[in-house]
Parts: sequence; C-alpha cells; structure tokens
Amino acid sequence: MRSLIDIKDLSVKELDELCKTACDIIKHPKKYENKCKGKKLAALFFEPSTRTRLSFTAAMMELGGNVIGFSGASSSSSAKGESVADTCKVVSNFADIIAIRHPKDGAALSAALVSNIPIINAGDGMHAHPTQTLADLLTIYREMGRFNNLTIGMCGDLKYGRTVHSLTHAMSRYKNIKLVLISPKELRMPNYVINDIIKKNHMPYKEVTSLEDNIKDLDILYMTRIQRERFFDPKQYERLKNSYVLTVDKLKKAKKNLRILHPLPRVNEISVKVDDDPRAAYFRQTLNGKYIRMALILKLLDIAKKNPKREPLFDQKKVRYDLKCTNVRCISSVNVEHEHKFVPTSKKGEYKCVYCEQAIKK
Repeated sequence: MRSLIDIKDLSVKELDELCKTACDIIKHPKKYENKCKGKKLAALFFEPSTRTRLSFTAAMMELGGNVIGFSGASSSSSAKGESVADTCKVVSNFADIIAIRHPKDGAALSAALVSNIPIINAGDGMHAHPTQTLADLLTIYREMGRFNNLTIGMCGDLKYGRTVHSLTHAMSRYKNIKLVLISPKELRMPNYVINDIIKKNHMPYKEVTSLEDNIKDLDILYMTRIQRERFFDPKQYERLKNSYVLTVDKLKKAKKNLRILHPLPRVNEISVKVDDDPRAAYFRQTLNGKYIRMALILKLLDIAKKNPKREPLFDQKKVRYDLKCTNVRCISSVNVEHEHKFVPTSKKGEYKCVYCEQAIKK
C-alpha cells in the first residue's frame, strides 16, 4: 500500500504514466465509469477548499465510487480535540482511500503512518500540495506538448506558496528547465527550495522583483495569490497583497504561445479581462485536476489491492528522536503525542523533520 504525501514520492516514470492515464480517461470516459464501483473515498478537509474538494468528489463519482467525509474541522471530532492521526485511523475502517487537507505541515504524513488505507495529501499547511502539482503537470503537457526545454516564471507568494514548492520539485526532474522567480523580497523562495532542489539539480534560475521586465522570456507563467491566511502580521499582508497584477497590457510583451497557470482561487492578481485570452489556461487547469486525480485514485487503489501492507515512508533506522522541530506550523509542535522525528539530509551534520522537512544542524 502506498500513500502520496509529496510530489517527490512519484518517479518520473510514474508521473508520465499518470498523465498518460489521465489523457486516456479524457478520450475514453466510458471505459472508466465503473472502475471504482463499490469503493469509497473519504474527503477529510480540515480547512476550506472549493476546487480540490469538489475535484476529488467529482473524480471518485465519475469512476463509479462514493464519497464520504467533511468540509471543515468544526464538523469533525477535531473540534473535540481528536488528533488527525486518530481521525484517519478511525476513518480507514469506513473507506478505501482518504484525501486529507489540513492547515498544519506534516498532517498528511501523520495520518499515513497509522492509516490502513492509502492517504492522499490534498494540502498540508505550507508544506506540500502534490495533487495540485499533478494538475499543473497535466496542464503543461496538454498545453505545451512537453515537459522539457521550458522557461517557467513563478510569480507572487513564493515563500508560503506550497504549490510552487511542489512544482519546483517536479520540474527539477526534467531537462533544460529554467526558472524565473518573481516576488517581493519578503516573499522570495525559501532557501531550502533553492539549495536542496534548484541548486542541487543544477537548474538555471534568477530571482527578480519585476514581472513586466521578464514576462517576454517565459513559456509558462505560474501566478500565485498572496495568501492572507499564511501571514502572522496583517500589516505585512496589506502591504504586499497587490504586489503583482497581470493585465492585458502586460501580456502584450509575452510570447504568443505563453501559457498562464494559477492554482486558484485568485483575488486580483489576474485581471478578469485576461480570462478570454487563449493563453489563459487556469480554468482548463482545474478540469485537468479532476482527470489526474482520477488517475491517481486508480493507481493507489490498484497498489493497495496487490499489496495491502503499508510501505515505509522514511528510513526508520536513521531516525533521531532527541531533536525538536521549531516550526510552529508543524504537526509535531501541535500534538504532544507526536514524537519529534528527524532524519539526516545530504549535508553533513544536518537533519530534517520528517513531517515538515524543516532542517536544523546538530
């Protein structure tokens, strides 16, 4: 049995296979309409979601399965103090697969360590959002016809934006990918992404603050929302919220075959007048999300059927329990029953939390 916690859990071969399956679903929907007959997906959403939750629901229903779950923490036993691990352990008795969204980093891994059925991370805090990345990849493939030889601009909130972190992970596997990181200095890409992913994989990149000066070079423009809910300081959010707004005028400098992606929801970072431009792919991107989640559900259920035993999620022999995670967003900092667990990174003397991947030196 396998779970999907982070996009790096999938090999390039598996990413390509999922995209291939999704494309086949698009072409031959009738072939798949009863693939999950008698199966149940538990959609456990501890924080608000529209696209991801409904996308998972539609995906399972179009495969012939059923959906149970909740759409807010207040309607679950977490309101009574139940841990996310206990919730998922109980729900695994009622369903065949779980999709979980939670505001704390590492919540999905916490669930996967105890669940008797596959867990799909539908977004855990500012850590990862692998199924959004799968939707991004399918969109890039369908729009551009390739994954290699692309210049990708990531614009907006690169600090708290889990979607850009996961997409960077995914694109680091492909050839000749250049990154243009466009953000205010306060919201620049975290050092661990730059050092452990971009530099480690020798990806050409530059950090800039101007969208207008760099849009002409891009094949993909990935816009992101400045996320109010990720800020501790409301004044900082108010100061930065309108840093970038993509308009029709700014697109005049862009390539004719540019494609604009956005994980949505948008606030005002893309003008509604851009929606009619054929380069705007973000609504097609949401539809691709349904198809790729259908492919993922099929893959994980098939693996669980062949091997119901839970696969290890990290090397237990290398775990250290004497270190403490200082990330206040980490699930291990919230629940006292979560043991702090660290594993070594590739750097000498450095360890990272297995839940949120925050690194510390020892």
